[in-house]
Amino acid sequence: MAWRLRLAPEKTSIDFFKHQWLTFGGSVVLMLAAIAVWVVVGLNFGIDFKGGTTVRTESTTPVDVGEYRKALEGLPLGDIVISEVFDTNFRPDQHVAMVRVSSAQKGEAVTPETLQQVKDTLVKMDPALKIVSEETVGPKVSGELIWNSVLALGLTSLAIMAYITLRFEWQMAFGGVMALLHDVIITIGIFALFQIRFDLTIVAALLTILGYSINDTVVVFDRLRENLIKYKTMPLREVMNLSVNETLSRTLMTSITTLIAVGSLLVFGGDVIRGFSFAIFMGVLLGTYSSVYVAKNLVLFIGLDRSDKPKGGKLSDHEFANIDA
Repeated sequence: MAWRLRLAPEKTSIDFFKHQWLTFGGSVVLMLAAIAVWVVVGLNFGIDFKGGTTVRTESTTPVDVGEYRKALEGLPLGDIVISEVFDTNFRPDQHVAMVRVSSAQKGEAVTPETLQQVKDTLVKMDPALKIVSEETVGPKVSGELIWNSVLALGLTSLAIMAYITLRFEWQMAFGGVMALLHDVIITIGIFALFQIRFDLTIVAALLTILGYSINDTVVVFDRLRENLIKYKTMPLREVMNLSVNETLSRTLMTSITTLIAVGSLLVFGGDVIRGFSFAIFMGVLLGTYSSVYVAKNLVLFIGLDRSDKPKGGKLSDHEFANIDA
C-alpha cells in the first residue's frame, strides 16, 4: 500500500466541544477587543485611504528619523510620518525610508511645488540620498476607496451566505459567515494594535481570507451533511465532533502547506508585500481555528431541523463526498 503523509491519526475522537466556553468564548472576547482597539486606536491607513504623498528614499547613510523630521519641519505640510524600512534582502549599506506627507490644507492634495521642496530638502540633508519612488492619492479618491473596500467585503460576505444557504441550510450559512467575520475582525484588530500600514493590498488579503476560510468551513459542513444522513439518531453534538475529526487531517494538511508558502513570502518577499503576507498568514491561522471552533458551535447553539433529511441512508452525490481525510 502506498505511503501517505498524515498530520493527524487516521481515526481521532477529539471532543472539540469539551472546552467550548474557553475556545468559543475566547473568540468572542478577542472579537470585542479587536473592535475596541480598532475604534480607540484606529488603523494606520496607507496612502490609498488617507490621501497624500509617500516618498521612498534610499541611502548609504543610516536613517535618522529625527533628522528627517527636523529637515521637513519648516515646509508647508500637514501630517509627516517617517519610518525606516527593514528587509533581510537589503545590503548592509542599503538604508530605506518611507516619508509620508499630507497637505497643510485639509482635504487638498500636496502640490507639485511642495513635493519638489520635500525632495530637495531630503537630498540637501543627505547628499547620498536617492528618491526611489513617489506615490500620490487625492483625498476624494481615498474616500471612494474606503467605501468601495467596505462594499466589496460586505457583498462578498452576503454572496457566501447565499451560496451556503442554497447548498446547505441557513443555520450553516449564519455560522459560516460569522466565522468569516471572526477572522476578518481579529485580523484588522491586530493591524490596529500594532499600527501596521493598512492599504489596498490588505483589503485584497482580507478578500483572500474570506475565500480560504469558507472553503475549509464548507468541507466540514459537507461532511456534517453526510453524517446527518448516515447517523439519524446520533445527537447533533456527536455528529459534529465526528465530522470535524474525519476532516481533521485534510484541514491540517491544507493549512500547514499554505502557511509554509505564505510564511516564505512573509520572510523573503520584501517590505512591499509584507503587510499582505502577514494578513494572509494571520487569516489562515484564524480561518483554521474558526472552522473547527466557531462555525459549528454557532450551528449547535441555533440547532438544526433534522426531520427534513432524506430517508434511506443514501449519501448525496456531491463534490466532497469522497474526501480522503
